Amino acid sequence: MAQRAPAPASYEEILALPRHRVGQIVRGVLHTHARPAPRHAAAATALSEELGPPFKRGRGGPGGWWLLIEPELHLGADVLVPDLAGWRRDRMPEMPVDLPYFILSPDWLCEVLARSTAALDRGDKLDAYAREGVGLVWFVDSEAQTLEVLRLDGATYRIVQHGSGASAVRAEPFDAIEIDLALLWSR
Repeated sequence: MAQRAPAPASYEEILALPRHRVGQIVRGVLHTHARPAPRHAAAATALSEELGPPFKRGRGGPGGWWLLIEPELHLGADVLVPDLAGWRRDRMPEMPVDLPYFILSPDWLCEVLARSTAALDRGDKLDAYAREGVGLVWFVDSEAQTLEVLRLDGATYRIVQHGSGASAVRAEPFDAIEIDLALLWSR
């Protein structure tokens, strides 16, 4: 006798999770994990602090971006929560206020890799980002102290830049400023 395939996960399952869990639905499967650990959160916060003034606020840089920490994205049937995401203001002139999540795919996003989520971030989530046309994805690995910049090239991504340790980088789409990677690893 054939077994029935399990029903795809629902958004109600995410809403029912305890507050200390992050829920995502990727390819119909509910994935949950704890809130980011201190090293992870520190790297995401430091990157946000570096990018915010010149790109969100226009202080010392060109402005023109909405940058958010852990926005909830509803892209097709997937519910995704990247560590950071950015939309060019010419694509999203105003911050949406009528939904608690975003349905417009970002122009850029960053995943801070953790052992528990790296395979998902580099696998099915990256495939969803490509499907939805996210032009640039950064992978920050605070343990290995690396930054990878991936650019969408057709239906898949290719690595276009790599930085590590205490190097300074100019990484697209934020190459108008130099980012000291050591700031992302400091505690």
